[in-house]
Amino acid sequence: MTTRGDASLALVALLAFGIALVEQGVAPDPGALAVGALGTVLFEAVAGRFYERVRRHWERRGVQVLALGLAVGVAVAVALLGVRTLTSAALGALGAYLCLLALVAGGVVAPPREWFGSDDDR
Repeated sequence: MTTRGDASLALVALLAFGIALVEQGVAPDPGALAVGALGTVLFEAVAGRFYERVRRHWERRGVQVLALGLAVGVAVAVALLGVRTLTSAALGALGAYLCLLALVAGGVVAPPREWFGSDDDR
């Protein structure tokens, strides 16, 4: 999948969680937004370390469909249950991921696979 494809999936998930937050009728929790964003950065650092392995799994269409379906399903569940913290954390994570994609695409930061070296360098 391309960066554009990854961004498209993330945007759909972000929209689902945004709708969930609107349905809850509350503002996002700033602390949970920050935790979600930090979680994305940490995940990308670890995934970048094992880039080839992660990419090999992510390139499977079934994995992508399952991930998006799971994200939308969780968004529906948190909307129905009114779980503001989880909704906010997901928004923070997805927003940070989209920002990271934009920064990498713009050449502002190196891709996560270059942050610490990958397992393929060994």
